Amino acid sequence: MYTANRLKGFSIEATPLHLFYGYLVITIGGVLLFLAISHILYQKRSPTSMTAWMLAIIFMPFITVPLYFLIGIRKRENKYTKASIQLHEAHQKNIHIDITPSNALTNILEKNGIPPATKGNRYELITKDTEAYTRLMNEIEKATESIDLGTYVFSYDVTTEKILEALTKRASEGIRVRLLLDVVGSLGSYLRQKNFQALRNAGGEVGFFIPIMSRPFQSYINLRNHRKIYLFDRKRLLSGGMNLSDDYLGEESSTKRWDDILYYLEGPAVFGFYEIFHNDWNYASGQTTPLELLHEPVEAVGENSVQVVPSGPDIPTDALYEALLNAIYTCRKRIWIVTPYFVPDENIVQALIIAQHKGIDVKLITPKHSDNWIADLGRSPYMRELDAIGVDVILYEGEMLHAKAILFDNMGGMIGSVNIDNRSLFLNYEIVTFAYSTQLIESIESWMQELMKNSTRGMKQPTKLREAVENIMKVFAPLL
Repeated sequence: MYTANRLKGFSIEATPLHLFYGYLVITIGGVLLFLAISHILYQKRSPTSMTAWMLAIIFMPFITVPLYFLIGIRKRENKYTKASIQLHEAHQKNIHIDITPSNALTNILEKNGIPPATKGNRYELITKDTEAYTRLMNEIEKATESIDLGTYVFSYDVTTEKILEALTKRASEGIRVRLLLDVVGSLGSYLRQKNFQALRNAGGEVGFFIPIMSRPFQSYINLRNHRKIYLFDRKRLLSGGMNLSDDYLGEESSTKRWDDILYYLEGPAVFGFYEIFHNDWNYASGQTTPLELLHEPVEAVGENSVQVVPSGPDIPTDALYEALLNAIYTCRKRIWIVTPYFVPDENIVQALIIAQHKGIDVKLITPKHSDNWIADLGRSPYMRELDAIGVDVILYEGEMLHAKAILFDNMGGMIGSVNIDNRSLFLNYEIVTFAYSTQLIESIESWMQELMKNSTRGMKQPTKLREAVENIMKVFAPLL
């Protein structure tokens, strides 16, 4: 009935109950392994991503299989799934801009159900930390009906303390105030919610996007809300890459702040941001408040043509990714990219290589050292490959460069929350705008040229050890 193995005086006995539990664990593990591999093969994935997951499962099955079910599935369907965003075009049909089918950006986006660009917008680029703070506080003070702020990072510090004070004051004056934060990005604030008590007591609302511990295997821990939407009266907007933290903006300038950008938007395009925030808020709060459509066209307030493009699990297709890839292939003169994290898939790398071989001016502007050393290791093989064929790889020497923007010829410029990596392009909830006006394109170009003045060019030759580590990281880059 008993079997015993003795080793150096220690006895390990296996009873029938122990054997049963052992077989049970092996059986469950085998089933989960089969399900994980089956789902990897079934789900729509790039070969690179599929290979990375399969290798990780082979070498680290006990870690990778549970991890896959937590973070490896992109667009799920069950009763807890966030509803897809349906952007409305009807309310603005008489103000959308006519762009010829030759425009590689608008063509693909509209085929994927993204409403066309709207004209009549006022669009301003904000590149200074203090200006961003001043504009945010002024808009909070100016609001007459509502203030809706959604961000990935909200750190309670000297800057956000003042923002909360201003929001509490406006809420006490009858303005509807909603603050939507991502749990992972704002984990410290989520764990210490007493800092929001005054705002809530004044009538303000604070919501958190997908709490981690509620339905841990259904809450999509890896699918984070990375959007930055700062909306006022549903008519005026600040958006871009800046989160709400002293690391990004503040009353007084600081050399320690990350370099980032916001933009101010007013006009018909703002309604798209309201639709997206409304959808995000309803999902996070569990509410079913109906969307208030605009029955009359929004008055033109400027000369800029702007298209609002969300991406993420709540968008049925990969519209943004398709548009970026197509634009890279169809550009004729330049592709200038600013991104803090550059861990692209093979399709984007190959498209950039082809663009360089066609004689297009390809520039990649990225921080010399980001805040994530793992991402830096993962990006290096791609950057070295591009550098070797003549792509202008520009390493920013200032503080952490967190801005995200792209210029495609003089066709359009993109600014928003999306990085050039798999997480942003395929996992996170993101939002960008494409600007098609000459004045906007010129202002983005001028800002990029300023970044280049404080940069070095080219990649140094790595040591053999680092090169080996980088190549290993490249295999698992799709999982970063």
